[in-house]
Amino acid sequence: MATITVIDEVEHTVTGEIVGGRVLVDPAGLPDAIGWELKAEGLCRDEVCVPVRDPAAIRVGGRVDLVAACDALGRATVVEGGLGVVAVALPSEERRRVLQDLVASPFTLPDLDGVEHELAEWRGLKKMLLAFSTW
Repeated sequence: MATITVIDEVEHTVTGEIVGGRVLVDPAGLPDAIGWELKAEGLCRDEVCVPVRDPAAIRVGGRVDLVAACDALGRATVVEGGLGVVAVALPSEERRRVLQDLVASPFTLPDLDGVEHELAEWRGLKKMLLAFSTW
C-alpha cells in the first residue's frame, strides 16, 4: 500500500495501490478521495445517490477501484502510476456548462518567480496558458 494523491477540485491523499489502470483504495477512503461513498444503492454523497450498473466493476476484492467509481459518476480520470497521482475531471455537466458559457473556473497559479496569480487578475486581457504532463 502506498500514499496516492488525488487531485480534483482540491488535493487529497489516500492509502491505496495502483495496479495497471486501476486505483484500488479501501472503501472507507473513497469519501476522502472524491467525496462519494459506495453503498448498496450506489455511489452516494449526502442525500444524493447515483445507481451503479455494475457494482462488481467497482469493487475489487475488499477494495474500490477509484477510476471505475469516477467513471460511474461521469468524471474522467488520468492516472500517473509512477508518481502515485490521480487527476479527476470535473463532472461532465460542469465541463459542458463551462464550454457553453466560455467562462473558465477561477484558479490560482504561480508565475516563473513563484508569485501567485489569480485568473481574475487578467480579466479582459489575452493570456496563453501552457500546460504539459509526463503522461
